[in-house]
Amino acid sequence: MDDFLRLSADTARFTHGAPRAFSFGDGGRLLWFLRSDGPTDALDSLWVLDTATGTETRLADPRELCPEPGPAAGRLPAAERRLRERIRLVAAGIGSYALSGDGLRAVFALYGRLYEVSAAGAGTPEEVPAAGPAFDPRMNADGSRTAYVCDDALHLAPGGRVSPDDGARWGVAEFAAAEELSRARGHWWSPDGNTLLAARVDESGLPRRYFTDPAHPELPGEDIAYPEAGGPNADVQLWVLHPGGHRIRLDWDAGTYPYVSDAGWETESEILLTVQDRLQRCVLLLSADPATGRTRELSRTTHPQWVDPLLPGTPARLPDGRMLTSADTPGGAARALAVDGKPLTGDAVQVRRVAGIHEGSLLIEAALRDPAEQQVLLLDPATGELTPLADGPGVHSIEASAGTLLLTSADADGFRRTVRTADGRQFTPADLSEPLPHRVVPVLERVTEHGVPTALVLPRGHVPGRRLPVLMDSYGGPGMQDVSAEPRRWQARQWWADQGFAVVTVDNRGTAYVSPAHTHAMYRGFSGVPLEDQVAALRALGARHRDLDLGRVGIRGWSYGGYLSAMAVLRRPDVFHAAVAGAAPTDFRHYDTAYTERYLGLPQDHPEVYERDSLLPDAPKLTRPLLLVTGLADDNVHPSHTLRLSQALTDAGRPHQLLALPGVTHMTPGGTREKVMALELEFFRRELALA
Repeated sequence: MDDFLRLSADTARFTHGAPRAFSFGDGGRLLWFLRSDGPTDALDSLWVLDTATGTETRLADPRELCPEPGPAAGRLPAAERRLRERIRLVAAGIGSYALSGDGLRAVFALYGRLYEVSAAGAGTPEEVPAAGPAFDPRMNADGSRTAYVCDDALHLAPGGRVSPDDGARWGVAEFAAAEELSRARGHWWSPDGNTLLAARVDESGLPRRYFTDPAHPELPGEDIAYPEAGGPNADVQLWVLHPGGHRIRLDWDAGTYPYVSDAGWETESEILLTVQDRLQRCVLLLSADPATGRTRELSRTTHPQWVDPLLPGTPARLPDGRMLTSADTPGGAARALAVDGKPLTGDAVQVRRVAGIHEGSLLIEAALRDPAEQQVLLLDPATGELTPLADGPGVHSIEASAGTLLLTSADADGFRRTVRTADGRQFTPADLSEPLPHRVVPVLERVTEHGVPTALVLPRGHVPGRRLPVLMDSYGGPGMQDVSAEPRRWQARQWWADQGFAVVTVDNRGTAYVSPAHTHAMYRGFSGVPLEDQVAALRALGARHRDLDLGRVGIRGWSYGGYLSAMAVLRRPDVFHAAVAGAAPTDFRHYDTAYTERYLGLPQDHPEVYERDSLLPDAPKLTRPLLLVTGLADDNVHPSHTLRLSQALTDAGRPHQLLALPGVTHMTPGGTREKVMALELEFFRRELALA
């Protein structure tokens, strides 16, 4: 492994030592966060920054609390390990924490043990007795009690078990919610700290997915409940657990709206929940009475294809009682905001997140210019007037509490974080991560009649006139954006370029953050528009940049990007000459419900769509070199996807290569990605005749 790959592996792709998971407490005075001790330290500690003094204090060190050697990943409760996969959390040590209502205390789980810590004084953590391996602890308002999950039951400390023993899972988010709907939790305290809202998840009707590690045949296998496209979903209910054992079920039409994408307490007498129909064409914001369970509709968002996953921060009730919702502008030119159904922003503002309220205005993240960038703005909810807070080049994001702001800015020079207090003082949380080895400024261009965003990275020191083989490196699927000014994503692409490639990245139609029309162009077809745009963009760039040798084009990708890569050599061998396909969902009839059906519909209703998008019938067409890669512990894209394609290729007599990685999950942690990249490089050098 060369120096860059080794550094990338040792630093978890340049993330170890960077502060993350910020939360404000005590009216904005305290800023809590997680951070490890340096660029090669994998174990995150819990820290707090006091904005009154500018002092950072470590409150909990996992080495002191659990001094056993090793990464301890095997000691994580299964529910936490799987949730970390769902939210793509690779850090070890303290993975997450939750604050008390006043933000003065925190609770966290560490390898199944439960701890509380106060920001006052030295802040020595105290272990809290638990019924067993604890997961997802949450403090009530005054910090007197903690709710947590153990063995799929909801418990209180102190207090014991509060969920019934009825065979269901309590207090957790089901697979579809955590993986596809951005809801990673399943229990919520009321503002007064006396009552719990809890999810009840019945997965008894779901098929099971099984995993074994062939490198360790002495170990038992694992299995999970998996909602496969066209099949049953988990039955999700919401219950109010009152003191004394009294329980009330929230009543809505769960048969029509089975997905709960958000929930929480608005006041002690009102719960807000967001539900969606199975095809996600209709999203309802409901108000629920915790005393009776009755619900009423506050807002309804519809789309003839699908309603894009909820804009973070919406729907919500504004301080004056009006409803803030997301909406597409006419023609799908922009993702916008509306107040009581009246548009607040127009085509010129691509809203991406509502971060809160600051000085009477909405604090939003949005793109005003190129979709590769993101600005932070104040939006007047009465007039729609915009005031920029951070609108320079790059990607800017914001957190806020009681007049205190945390602004994060990222561009080719790296990351900068600034805390600004209401009285004008500024602080910078320490960043101990490895400085990015490359300052990469990709050539960003919009090409084809569809204005598809592209990026081109050339070798450092490239001499114009020298022809370069092309490496296409894109995700290409919905919900993701590759072409962005965020700098970490270009480090590996610069490494690939320095190996002698012109690296091309394309955000084809169907990807996120360009416009709703751009995203919805993928409707009812994963295999048409994305591949068409990749080919058209490549040819457009080849016409503009004559050093791109379109006679030697490789393509690589992971997950949806792996699907795109395999499809490229199977269906367009005239354009693509070699491919590496990692964790590719080769047949979406075997992928999950919420993701697949959102875009393709039900397989029972549209079998021709699923057949057209399956790669298995294309196996006899393979004429180009193809390397398939899969992690045998991948519970997102099960390894059977890759193995089925390999079997079809073998049955058709088509030579290919297969790299199966025992014990490796979808995230390829622990340096696995870098080891695979080294093997990919050998593959492309050989197949594209790279000197």
